[in-house]
Order: sequence, then C-alpha cells, then structure tokens
Amino acid sequence: SSMAGLHVRSLLVTGANRGIGLGLVQHFLRMPNPPQWIIAGCRDPKGQRAQELQNLASKHPNIIIIPLEVADPASIKAAAAKVGEHLGDSGLNLLINNAGIVKLNTLDTETSEDMSEIYTTNTIGPLLMGQAFLPLLKKAAQGSPGSGLSCSKAAIVNMSSIGGSISSSFGWDLMQVTSYRCSK
Repeated sequence: SSMAGLHVRSLLVTGANRGIGLGLVQHFLRMPNPPQWIIAGCRDPKGQRAQELQNLASKHPNIIIIPLEVADPASIKAAAAKVGEHLGDSGLNLLINNAGIVKLNTLDTETSEDMSEIYTTNTIGPLLMGQAFLPLLKKAAQGSPGSGLSCSKAAIVNMSSIGGSISSSFGWDLMQVTSYRCSK
C-alpha cells in the first residue's frame, strides 16, 4: 500500500469509536511497523458505542482511549494536556481530524441551527484541534530528520467522506445533507 513507507511513532484519531475512525485505528494496528502510540479520541469512551474500540484497546496496549468532544474547546484543551503528558518530548506525529456529525436534512429542511451545530463539530473542531495540538506536532517535527513535509514527521490530516467532495455529487439524490457537505 502507499502507506508502506509510513513510519509514525504516535498519532491521534478523533471519532475513533466507529466508521472511518475505527477503520483507521484497525489499519494502523495492522501495519508492518505499527505506531508506538495510537491515541483514540471519542465522545463517550465507556459507552456502548465505543465497545469495539474498548475490545481493541484491551488486546493492544499501544492504544490509548481519551474522552474528546471536538465541539467543546475545554474538552480539546484537556485532551491536549493529557496527550502531552503521555507523549512528553517526543510530541505527536499525526493528527487525524476524522470526527464528524451529519443531520439528514434536505435543502428544503436545512436550518441555520443545524448548520451551525454541524459546522461547530466538522469545521471549527478541526481548527481548534490543530491549534491545541500544534505544540506537540512541532515537537515531533523538530525531533525528526529531514526538512520535507511528511506524515512520518508531523502532519494534520482532515478526513471527509465522499459527501464532502467538490468534484462529485455522489449520493445527492439519496441524501442531500447540505450542511455536512458544506462543512467538509
């Protein structure tokens, strides 16, 4: 795979309890050279919807589950402090902003309240995450050889489903979800 040359000491995935987020955690675990630390952020780590993630973490000591609500700046600050304590001077190599919410509105039923809520999580969340974790990303970049940009050094990756694509209107007749598409 194209990720074969990727050597990441530590990464954080938001929305890690299901969907793409959980898939990413599983993918990194299967790598020939898995990360030393996979930090899995999710809203309710002890809840029913995080059961599969909990099961994975019980088998893989390199997974650390942290409570993280990306719509809440205080939660982001607390998470950054916790991750900073854990990773120390080595910093964080990869921040994957994956958490996202969707409301199944059509163009006719979309509301400014729903759009606002979705933007808070899907658009402002990744911005605040990037700001909060920048010092840890900088630490990782400084401790890594080479000058080029690379996910093995330090990077922020913002994820979307195809619903956020500007080149494809895939699924529009199925789900318009205007606010989600705009937010991604």
